[in-house]
Amino acid sequence: MRKRGAFITLEGIEGAGKSTCMALAARLLRDAGRELVESREPGGTPLGEALRELLLGHRHDGMAVDTELLLMFAARAEHLHRKILPDLRQGRWVLCDRFTDATYAYQGGGRGVEESRIAVLEKWVQGDLKPDLTLLLDLPPEVGLERAGKRSKPDRFEKERVSFFERVRRVYLQRAADEPRRFRVIDAARPLEEVERQVAEVVQEFLAAWS
Repeated sequence: MRKRGAFITLEGIEGAGKSTCMALAARLLRDAGRELVESREPGGTPLGEALRELLLGHRHDGMAVDTELLLMFAARAEHLHRKILPDLRQGRWVLCDRFTDATYAYQGGGRGVEESRIAVLEKWVQGDLKPDLTLLLDLPPEVGLERAGKRSKPDRFEKERVSFFERVRRVYLQRAADEPRRFRVIDAARPLEEVERQVAEVVQEFLAAWS
């Protein structure tokens, strides 16, 4: 029976450098001979990408918090069943820009949804599946938002106040503290070369352990 592939996620607030670090992690994994699939949340499938447009765009500013939460999990359910689970079963590795930790951080910490309500949806949609490794790119919100503002026009979440992202960051760090075997916290406020070195060390360590 073919061994299940590994599921790796990258998390962090806006401007943390997830795209750059994801490209580095993908290169390292492919160089190590892993058959890799890259994806993102919300998104990853045609339906997921359509839901992403609704969630990040400005056509529905003022969306109800429950609507936002349910749309996130609707996109995730499609992503899991159409892409993540089939790839993992075939032995492919999946590298994903955000997953359920982001829901706890953004809808839980940022929006104030009770953790227990998110946990019910998590169990319903994904059962016991969790990432095998999560890289949390951590930096102060004001630094991340300044970087993000230079990158592109702000989406619906990026327009939130710094206090929103402070709550998001706190939840991320608490989750990392609660699950130290899964999480690796990367100091994303450091210069790019140092951030990439941290990411490379974590990926190489994980490759050695998984083998």
